[in-house]
Amino acid sequence: MAVNIDRRAIPAAATEAWWSARDGHAIRRIDWQPAPEGAATVRGSLLFMPGRGDFYEKYLETLDHWHRQGWRVTAADWRWQGASGRYGDNPLAGDVRDFGVWIDDLAAFWSDWRAQTPGPHVIVGHSMGGHLVLRAVVERRIDPVAVVLSAPMLGLTTPGPSALHQALARFMCRIGDPGRLAWKTSEKPGSSPAGRHVLLTHDADRYADELWWKEQRPALAIGPGTWRWVERAVASIRGMEQPGALEAVDLPVLILGARHDALVGYRAIARAAARLPRAQLVSWGREGRHELLREVDSVRDRVIATIDDFLDRMAPAIAR
Repeated sequence: MAVNIDRRAIPAAATEAWWSARDGHAIRRIDWQPAPEGAATVRGSLLFMPGRGDFYEKYLETLDHWHRQGWRVTAADWRWQGASGRYGDNPLAGDVRDFGVWIDDLAAFWSDWRAQTPGPHVIVGHSMGGHLVLRAVVERRIDPVAVVLSAPMLGLTTPGPSALHQALARFMCRIGDPGRLAWKTSEKPGSSPAGRHVLLTHDADRYADELWWKEQRPALAIGPGTWRWVERAVASIRGMEQPGALEAVDLPVLILGARHDALVGYRAIARAAARLPRAQLVSWGREGRHELLREVDSVRDRVIATIDDFLDRMAPAIAR
């Protein structure tokens, strides 16, 4: 069972800082170092990348848990999310020029981070972050020894094939400003702010933590995605649907999915797991919602234990 920490405070062992992308864009990061007292050895280094509209404060207790396990832990906000700026004039719009920009940032960050930290090097991605992590692996832009994907965005919950989704998004981009919001509020079309927590987690207290951080740090707040984001997201999804893309990934991959996830398509997750040669898929039923790392303790403890076991087997500590 993970140690309880104050989820509304930056841990004393963590340091917030900035990383400069290759074009000079400032990316916010947080690092735990060195290994905690009492750890038998430095396990290696773990990079965590959050989802769309996310920020690393939401995952402090999980990141701190991995630090207590001996990992040298880092997390970062994606460009144009969290406190890493915005694309366009609307500070609440989840917009992007192209997902390839995020892949370039991740590849450059990984290169710098890997050179400065002890191995083995592993990466964990949630939701959109999971999608981008897997795409970076497919494109051989990063070289972790093991990968963990939490509810990765590998398909949409909207009925119909991805080609139809992209055609609709392209049409909407052509008939109006591509930077306009694709839905009005919350995390998906048709959902309301009042019911947003139902999409994410059963844990009311952990959900409240997110709202608290947004009040304390207003720059973290972000709203719905734009039509340009939707079109680029589906285009990126379709790229990994191409024959041979996932089949060429020769890395151990743990995929955690919620069968009744209301934000990302579970069937797409299961199809991807079947195509990845070394994938392990662990699924939850109605007890688990989209944010498995922020679920009630009875679910989250199992999620954390599953990840720890996978990393112990696939990324054992290097004798020093």
